[in-house]
Amino acid sequence: MEGGRLVGVAVDFSACSKKALKWAIDNIIRKGDHLILVTVQPEGHYEEGEMQLWETTGSPFIPLDELCDAHTMKKYGVSPDPETLQMITLAARQEEILVVMKIFWGDAREKLCEAVEKTPLSCLVIGNRGLGKIKRAIMGSVSNFVVNNATCPVTVVKLAEG
Repeated sequence: MEGGRLVGVAVDFSACSKKALKWAIDNIIRKGDHLILVTVQPEGHYEEGEMQLWETTGSPFIPLDELCDAHTMKKYGVSPDPETLQMITLAARQEEILVVMKIFWGDAREKLCEAVEKTPLSCLVIGNRGLGKIKRAIMGSVSNFVVNNATCPVTVVKLAEG
C-alpha cells in the first residue's frame, strides 16, 4: 500500500467499535490515507472457507467492494452491519481514502498488536466497552493491553455511559 498513512481501527461491529470508527473518520482520517479495519474472530475449528487458509497470518487485505458483499464476507465468517458499511463507504467517497479490512483469528489483545506490526499501522483507534473495575480485573481489558503493548500510537474511544 503506497502513499498516505495506514490508520487502523479495531472493529467488531459493536456500538463501541462503531463509535471508534466514527471518531477516527471525523478526527484522524485525511485525504489519501488508508483506513484499515482490523477485526479479530475467536479461534475455532473451521472446516472450510478462507479462514482456514489465513488462520495463522490473518487474511489478505479485503477491499471495500468485497466488504459490502455478504457472500464474500460469509466465507470469512464476518458479518459487517449496514451502519458500519454505510459509514466506511461514505468516508471512502468523501475523504478519497482507500478502505480495506484485515481479519485475524485468535486472542484479540495479541492479534491487534500483531496487526500493528505486520501491516504496519501508523496508529490504531480502538473502542472501550467500559467494563467496571471487577469485570476488567477478571476478564482483562483488550484496549488496556493494546495501549501498553502496541508499537504505534493507540487512541481509545470510550462508549459514553448513559
